[in-house]
Amino acid sequence: MKRLNDSSRLGSQGTLDINALSLTLKDSNNATCLYAQWEMNFTVEYETANNGLKNVTIQVPSSASFSGSECGTEENVPQIKVQFGSGFFWSVNFTRAISTYFIDFISFSYDTSDNDTFPDAKEKGKVYTAFEVNNIEVPLDQLFKCCSLMMTKEGNVIHSYWDVLVQAFVQKNTISTKEYVCGKDRLLSTVLVTTSSTVPLPTAKPVPKEKPHPGNYFVRNGSCICLLATMGLQLNITKNKGTSLKNLNPNTTDYDGVCLKESALLWLNDSNLGFLELLFAIKNGNRFYLKGVNVSLTFVNGSDFVAENNNLNCWDAPIGSSYMCNKEDNIPVSDTFQINTFDVRVQPFSVVEGKYSTAQECSMDDDSILIPVIVGSGLAGLILIIVVAYIIGRRKSYAGYQTL
Repeated sequence: MKRLNDSSRLGSQGTLDINALSLTLKDSNNATCLYAQWEMNFTVEYETANNGLKNVTIQVPSSASFSGSECGTEENVPQIKVQFGSGFFWSVNFTRAISTYFIDFISFSYDTSDNDTFPDAKEKGKVYTAFEVNNIEVPLDQLFKCCSLMMTKEGNVIHSYWDVLVQAFVQKNTISTKEYVCGKDRLLSTVLVTTSSTVPLPTAKPVPKEKPHPGNYFVRNGSCICLLATMGLQLNITKNKGTSLKNLNPNTTDYDGVCLKESALLWLNDSNLGFLELLFAIKNGNRFYLKGVNVSLTFVNGSDFVAENNNLNCWDAPIGSSYMCNKEDNIPVSDTFQINTFDVRVQPFSVVEGKYSTAQECSMDDDSILIPVIVGSGLAGLILIIVVAYIIGRRKSYAGYQTL
């Protein structure tokens, strides 16, 4: 069973924005039985003729065909089928329980004989991928809603879905006004409320812990490295007036990611701690920054802990350079969670030959900033001394004169 991974939404950055797909199915009595509106794309990794690897992102146009989609009968389950381009087919099935329904089975196939999309593919022919979802269960009378990006990797294909509205088994020809919101959207709403409130981040210092070892991570786009990251990360959770500190261990951490036109994701999965996702984005067309953090941890009192913030503005640097900060810093994700960072260097865009470009240092590392501050403070002090001495001197001079 495959689990769709709720991920940070990239559509707001313009990378994934396309026209939404929309479908309303009617049964033999002309009654609405299934409604869906959503956006999706697929990133396919394939082997090229020169034995290298290459990624191509398949956008789904709003003009795609829904031929073969059906409401479902006693013999067949409800199904949405989408056909587009040269040999691209996608489908999703729905199953029903007593009072709920499931988003059940997703398939996607493509043909590498399409020379426009896969001009240099080593192997030509049809490729089929499929997985069971089964973890999305919706009350029968409700509309499933998920604006957040949901991603999963099956074989050599990354599936991406966002802005999803769907109701299978529509009751009484009426699309429900009740919404069953996905967990990521509910979490995001909670995070936005807490981060915009006046509740301050905890100021109590936790028990000191040894500095985490920096890990070296990278993401490939085909055969080329498109993202570089070196960092030591310490997870800091405050719950019930207590603090938990855990260092991410590079030796037990798997990593992966995806590079898009104006966004990039780095996924870190520590087998002892849990999952961490970093979302980078481009702003003003010439700078990158860390926009979002999403964590799902298991070390907190033996139970899951989740936190997310997609409104950050950290690690800002020009495109074509890297960001570097050797001093300890922190990323405030929520009022109960922050990430302490050490020895950071990242470059999520415009990586050349797999190497870091010239670094823009953080203000804490840049000692040159201290020089004008020290000089300015010294001059201010000197001026103050001269003014005080002048006032004292004037007073003494007035006291020395006597009237005749």
